[in-house]
Amino acid sequence: MHNRLLILLFCFVSFLALGQAPKQTKTEVLFTVNKTPVSSDEFVYLYKKNHQNKPEDFTEVKINEYLNLFINFKLKVAEARTLGMDTTAKFIKEFKTYREDLKKPYRAEPDALERLTKEAYEHLTQEVRASHILINLKPDAFPSDTLNAYAKIDIIKKRIEAGEDFEKLARELSEDPSAKYNGGDLGYFTAMQMVYPFEEAAYKTDKGKMSNIVRTRFGYHLIKVIDKKPARGEVEVAHILLRNETADDAKTKNKAFEIFDQLKAGRPWDELCKENSQDANTKDTGGKLRPFGVGALASVPEFESTAFALAKPGDISDPFKSSIGWHIVRLDKKIPLPSYAEMVESLKRKVTRDERLQISQQALATKRRKDFGFEEIAENKRFIFDLADTMLTKGKWQYKGDKASLAKPIFRIQSKNVTIGEFVTYVKVHQAQSTMIPAAHINQLYNFFVDDVITLVEEENLIRDKPEFKNLLTEYREGILFFEIMEKEIWNKASQDTSGQRGFYERNKTKYVGGNRVEARIFSTPDKNLITDFKKKIEKGDTIQNVDIKKFKSVQGFRNYEKGESKIIDNVTWSSGLHETETDKTFHLVEINRLVAPGIKSFEEARASIISDFQNELEQNWLTLLRKKYPMEINQKVKKSVVAALVKK
Repeated sequence: MHNRLLILLFCFVSFLALGQAPKQTKTEVLFTVNKTPVSSDEFVYLYKKNHQNKPEDFTEVKINEYLNLFINFKLKVAEARTLGMDTTAKFIKEFKTYREDLKKPYRAEPDALERLTKEAYEHLTQEVRASHILINLKPDAFPSDTLNAYAKIDIIKKRIEAGEDFEKLARELSEDPSAKYNGGDLGYFTAMQMVYPFEEAAYKTDKGKMSNIVRTRFGYHLIKVIDKKPARGEVEVAHILLRNETADDAKTKNKAFEIFDQLKAGRPWDELCKENSQDANTKDTGGKLRPFGVGALASVPEFESTAFALAKPGDISDPFKSSIGWHIVRLDKKIPLPSYAEMVESLKRKVTRDERLQISQQALATKRRKDFGFEEIAENKRFIFDLADTMLTKGKWQYKGDKASLAKPIFRIQSKNVTIGEFVTYVKVHQAQSTMIPAAHINQLYNFFVDDVITLVEEENLIRDKPEFKNLLTEYREGILFFEIMEKEIWNKASQDTSGQRGFYERNKTKYVGGNRVEARIFSTPDKNLITDFKKKIEKGDTIQNVDIKKFKSVQGFRNYEKGESKIIDNVTWSSGLHETETDKTFHLVEINRLVAPGIKSFEEARASIISDFQNELEQNWLTLLRKKYPMEINQKVKKSVVAALVKK
């Protein structure tokens, strides 16, 4: 019923289209509501914003009307605050989303999603073959374990730089189990197939070179890039599979070559596939597989390399063996990489779900700390971290340190101290049950706290330096509160209070007088023949059965219609019986039951208007109470100058 974004205060328009709000040399209080001042700047800004290109609205009468509406708005916001609506989790979450969107134009950094989407596509245009050496490490490992793991990988790196063979050390020292037999060789891959830090490092490392040490959620890696080449897109193939179900591999191999010989002799592929393939999912459909790209079948590299080696559609491979069994593959189609424009939306969805977005946001958070002069007090941070125990992971932690320490700074932002006590308060509010170890959980809470403090400082700076941002922030904050309080006090009551609606109707019946009307119902369908058949049945004396009604796309039950209420009703003759008409390529059958003389409408007939009028009555009564509840005072001198300034515009 109510579009939240349209109701947030008045009709919001982009401030980028407006340009910056003109700066006032002096801010004066226009009026106060419940001792809260409202500046003349805010009123002038909003009036100009909501009356753009309407010079006829810059009159004293129009400005006074708007001022009255604006005061009513502020009264409703005051009530919402009194009821604590600005402290609910729902409000905080919604306002935070709007607030972050409002800040984006003021930030220098590019949109992370857009940048990462373009980067993912660039990676998709190239295939990388790489080997790696892994030293395992959990994401939430203790600092001592992290140091030990790093020391191990650093020693290996130095040995390789001194001339030792990468593959040999991968077989001996890598903690990736597959390295024992593949020397760390991962084959070819492209974007979205490796964890993001690994992918990023591989694409940044030149062919034949080794990367720096890379940390992922699996541990520390060294990556050696063996080859890079343009992406080959995807292939669509069909296959015949003979599984290794017995120890007699020679028998399976001979069978595969027999099938191959029959294919060369001209026997149909589909026929041989159905007779012999042991892939139950595809044997009856010619062995067809879904299209796949490089790296998608990394577990059966022989299959992937053979499929991509086939040159043109219709080419059939020689029989070959994999860990699954013996295969014969036919190339059906080569599918080149689509353009960026074709892939951008699907790529964005993938990037949104991928860890690369989270990692990018973490990097941005690190940069913001530097930009805002973030400075940690290591000793005090260590003090509070040492107090984290298992009660924190149960969501029941309490501070057990000395009172004096609460005043000590844990970090500084733009030379302003943020104390241990402020962090303790944050932890008490935000702690929750967690499977993390206490040290990891308090570190997570600490990082969230730092980011929140930086966000608040950033916001304070914007409010100070950018008056248009301050105005927008106020609009959205109060707009959300306005929506919530109106929904609670007026809209829901007006639409759901049936007894209240009936009482209002009884008190105001004479307002709801209708002219000449018809009582009718409407059957609609895109099939004209249905209406023809329907009419024939009625003319033969049949009654309208439910089975016939269900055939129509829509049926509107009997109700009274006035002229102008329905284009369909206005198109037919107002007389009892069945009438045909057409609107917008839809055919209608109108059954008019009777003509209705002018007179007072029934409650059901007038209900839409009753709800609207009842809502207005509720709102006016409520505003009367609010004006009594919250003291309101207008500065007449300032009002006069504001009106004069706007009229001159």
